[in-house]
Amino acid sequence: MSSQPTPQYDIITIGRTCADLYADQIGCRMEDARSFSKYVGGCPTNIAVGGARLGLKTALLSRVGNDQIGRFVRETLEAEGVETSGLAVDPERLTAMAFLGIEDDRNFPLLFVRTDCADAALSEDDIDPAFIRSAAAVVVTGTHFSKPHLEAASFKAMRIAREAGRKVVFDIDYRPNLWGLLGAGEGDVRFVADDAVTARVQRILPGCDVVVGTDEEVHIAGGSTDTREALVNIRKVSDAMIVLKTGPKGCLVFPGQIPDDLEDGISSQGFPVEVFNVLGAGDGFMAGFLRGYVRGLPLEECCRIANACGAFAVSRHGCAPAYPSWDELQFFLERGVVNPRLREDADLEHVHWATTRRGTWDNICAFAIDHRSQLEDMAAQCGADPARIAAFKDLALEAMLASRRPGMMLGTLLDSTHGRQALFRAEKEGMWIGRPVELPGSRPLRFEGAASLGAEVAAWPDDHVIKCLVFYNPDDPEDMRRTQLDQLHRLASAARLSRHEYLIEVIGTAEGKRGELATAEAMQQIYDEGIRPDWWKLGDQTDAGWAAVSAVIDANDRWCRGVLLLGLDAPADALAESIARAGTCAHVRGFAVGRTIFGEAARAWLAGEIDDAEARTRMQARFGQLIDCWQDTRQARAA
Repeated sequence: MSSQPTPQYDIITIGRTCADLYADQIGCRMEDARSFSKYVGGCPTNIAVGGARLGLKTALLSRVGNDQIGRFVRETLEAEGVETSGLAVDPERLTAMAFLGIEDDRNFPLLFVRTDCADAALSEDDIDPAFIRSAAAVVVTGTHFSKPHLEAASFKAMRIAREAGRKVVFDIDYRPNLWGLLGAGEGDVRFVADDAVTARVQRILPGCDVVVGTDEEVHIAGGSTDTREALVNIRKVSDAMIVLKTGPKGCLVFPGQIPDDLEDGISSQGFPVEVFNVLGAGDGFMAGFLRGYVRGLPLEECCRIANACGAFAVSRHGCAPAYPSWDELQFFLERGVVNPRLREDADLEHVHWATTRRGTWDNICAFAIDHRSQLEDMAAQCGADPARIAAFKDLALEAMLASRRPGMMLGTLLDSTHGRQALFRAEKEGMWIGRPVELPGSRPLRFEGAASLGAEVAAWPDDHVIKCLVFYNPDDPEDMRRTQLDQLHRLASAARLSRHEYLIEVIGTAEGKRGELATAEAMQQIYDEGIRPDWWKLGDQTDAGWAAVSAVIDANDRWCRGVLLLGLDAPADALAESIARAGTCAHVRGFAVGRTIFGEAARAWLAGEIDDAEARTRMQARFGQLIDCWQDTRQARAA
């Protein structure tokens, strides 16, 4: 209606929200799975995330419990860009969960844990008319018509949307056991015929503008296991555009009468990809279709986008995490399928990772105190117990926190060898955190800790950045370069499998190649291996050197997070000049400096010459000088 204001959101989805616990072990019964990865889930939640990744303004209307899982759902949605003002907190019920597995190419066990859960308590009171009217389209889903109070809430939302001239999209989302037709452990069964369910679904259809479902879902909506007959039956009660998902073949769209030959419907071909996991594929498809539909694209293009999003979903682990970003989708549509196993397409996976990772990090002022061997040497020189190093790192963290300034991102490099307690506190403070994995001083590169780097970092919090220092020269002998690059491949593989960002710190050696372009040449050799770190940590460069570094990043990875400047124990005045030069490079996001800040204080404190307060004061003053220098440089660059 013309009197209605311009919609604030493209879509609001209503209904199920939960945590999906996906079995990590592939090819076994869920009973035999040893570990699970935690994602957000539930049909409407997945659609909201998928739509947000494609550039839509999406919102979710549902409930979560006042519990850790509920907070995980909310924080994940917010990180994905989904509006959560319609996500109520239920003080009496727990957030729902679902366990999912990939047993083989045909069996995908699914166990819903939804006994008296928060989202199933959604009521008419949760439906705010102003909120519903704020969206161009409202998406309702079948499960949230399975109980009288859920049905009432969904019908209220539909009525408000229609009265406001908004679109109503219905995802049939048929789960027989959630309609009470099967036992709780039979969540993977997709179809059970039931006249009562068909009758209830057919009450929904007249109020819809778009109806979307698989063959089985159309069968329950149309009351027939003959697909065309079921479609005709739907058309008898609804003028809605019907979108039939046809699996690997793609989809068929029927905006009007149902043709004698269903293949005469509007369609777009599917994509030739290997099916790895069917769970959540329909939700990804719906997100893609809506990206075109609410933007008024031709139906053929809506189908093309939807089919591509479905292809991504069936090719990866998880539901919502598998969905593409808009950049990734464009890359895929322009280039096409290179490897039917999309999860093994290195270029595509890099775009996926780089365009869906969380947060925007900039203006980082990091106090690097991940030093292990250097502090151990200092302790030995003054006869101090090396056990005191951990207490000194606690002091360093206190100095960092006292140095916080508006507009900056406080960061640190910290190790778990001597900085375990400091790491715990830094995590709670919301700092940018990098953790080292290299064996100090090793050349060729070796890793500290467990023999398996993947096993080592798997226990780290997701937001910790894996930091690896490599002493690397572009003119190293071939056997040395090959050994080092092989180790960096291990690093890259471990990071991607554990879903951590990683940083490569490159330092040349005295016998290595000198000159303004040496660092850029080393970076290019690493890029030539297909290794694309999220971050680089680099030493001082000339203006020409920074220009070369910038050119290498631009040419190889436009999604690189950026560069942090390292200090190499340079005097404070010299480091201030380095920061000013680094500020001319658009890729430099800040600094990560250590011994220039803590070196003098550490020696004096370990020797017993100064107390805790004096050590903190000295480190805070040095750190503060560098922060001021960096902020002045940023302001100059902006001007």
